[in-house]
Amino acid sequence: MQTRSLNIYPLSEQSLALSFGDVVSEDILKQISTYHHTLQQNPFVGYVDAVPAYTTLTVFYDALQVLLSDLPGVYAFEKVSNYLMALEFKPDIETKSANIITIPVCYGDDFGPDLEALAASHQLSVEDVISIHTQPEYLVYMIGFVPGFAYLGGLDERLETPRLATPRPVIPAGSVGIAGKQTGIYPLETPGGWQLIGRTPFKMFDTGRAQPSLLQAGDKVKFSSISRDEFNQLHQAR
Repeated sequence: MQTRSLNIYPLSEQSLALSFGDVVSEDILKQISTYHHTLQQNPFVGYVDAVPAYTTLTVFYDALQVLLSDLPGVYAFEKVSNYLMALEFKPDIETKSANIITIPVCYGDDFGPDLEALAASHQLSVEDVISIHTQPEYLVYMIGFVPGFAYLGGLDERLETPRLATPRPVIPAGSVGIAGKQTGIYPLETPGGWQLIGRTPFKMFDTGRAQPSLLQAGDKVKFSSISRDEFNQLHQAR
């Protein structure tokens, strides 16, 4: 498969986006991941970085280096676009199995201040919500909003809940929330409007690690329920 089927459009003087479609799906994610890997293995002169999202891959480049290169075209966007359009990738080939990462979560109380109201809104018990939330293997579609924030797809429709009408000014790092059809984990203390149902003792983003973000696009996540004592033990041991 070649990238001629993709839609490429400029974002700035030194970035552009490749659109792989308009539907969020695991197949689209696989195409983006495969193309991203291919580009990293075959960078053009002036390539800086690429960031995957739900249906797009944003490519950043040094416009001056691109203009001075022998890539075909006149303008930087044209040169990079021509290169990307000609780059071949094979999204249908077998890829390595996704990493499955188990994330322990202490649900409810002050760690999950929205859990009871969320359960009541769906006519479920708190125990039902925890059971339903810990059943699926969630797919990491993208990292965004703040460093290390993973958007997880695969939430059971019984737990789909709108964001809070008024976002909280501060949400503690490790908080697990639900917003619409997604669930996610706040890696840093930040404002936010997701419905909070629990908290993990795991450090989701750490600049001291070789790979700061614990989760990457394409990973799979499984949540497991733990007690407050287990939370404290894991938190102290990290």
